[in-house]
Amino acid sequence: MAVLTPMSETSPSKFLAVSVALCTYKGASYLGTQLDSVLAQTRLPQEMVVFDDASPDGTWALLEAFEPRIRAAGIRLVMSRNPVNVGFVANFEQALQATTGDIVFLCDQDDIWHLDKIEQFLKVFECRPDLMMLHSDARLVDGQGSDMHCSLFEALEVERDEIDAIHAGRAFEVLVRRNVVTGATMAVRRRVLERGLSVPDGWIHDEWLAMIATFMGAVDCLESSTIDYRQHGGNQMGARRRGFVERVTGSGTSRLDFMTRTVRRTKTLLDLAEASPLRLKESSLEMLRDRLVHARFRAAPPERWPARLAAVLREYASGRYSRFSNGPRSALSDLLLLRR
Repeated sequence: MAVLTPMSETSPSKFLAVSVALCTYKGASYLGTQLDSVLAQTRLPQEMVVFDDASPDGTWALLEAFEPRIRAAGIRLVMSRNPVNVGFVANFEQALQATTGDIVFLCDQDDIWHLDKIEQFLKVFECRPDLMMLHSDARLVDGQGSDMHCSLFEALEVERDEIDAIHAGRAFEVLVRRNVVTGATMAVRRRVLERGLSVPDGWIHDEWLAMIATFMGAVDCLESSTIDYRQHGGNQMGARRRGFVERVTGSGTSRLDFMTRTVRRTKTLLDLAEASPLRLKESSLEMLRDRLVHARFRAAPPERWPARLAAVLREYASGRYSRFSNGPRSALSDLLLLRR
């Protein structure tokens, strides 16, 4: 794992070179529309790095067909095809590693970028040299591109106070509680990749990079949608509104599995923070330690009802259910051992 070191800039760059890291796998159905939207940007990237994860369909042939158009637009193109499937996290790791731009956009194969996406992001990066990562909202569309009348932030149930905290420079405390960043809507400075590209087990590349970016500087979001985020049933990761029962009982993953994974992820992050020369504030380290205590409790509450009731009440009184989970809803889930 890369070791984090503090980095700083003293003045904004007048020109920031842009790379787009696009990963593909069985993407022939929607890839052409996505590539069209990238090539139609009001501010084109200087580089596209495309890694295909051994697609068995016509994805690679489609990429080859687009190659002349990409190069004719003056975009440096790097294309690579994995001999065997390595999975979307490892595929993104190697694609990001191959980029050279100052600002790197992560790109899924099945979305549609709004025409000024790159331009919007760069205006913010150029004005804020402390900004390490920027992400945005997205419009959810179905497989045919029709509006689903729900934004990504709405589907993720991102609250107003979470957005305000991110704008106020407190993205760390938001992301320690839960991830609200989607890779298809994010761009990072090159230095984030240089310091945090090795993604540990249990993490997905985009949420890990977002978390590492908070170690290194500012993280912020655009409240406007900058892509159409296609939901078609074959997404590696997707988003949709949840009903009340599902919010209470979980999204289908057992609570035990989810919280066990959260324990592992938080422990990895805390170990990195405590070993890093970046020296997080003690309050931030204490927040991570409290997050780990809470995750461990939720992963293994007492089995017997009287002991479990008393333990959940103590944990609720500590304030950790409100800080790191969904308050009374999560306490009820633990009390009833839902989605065990």
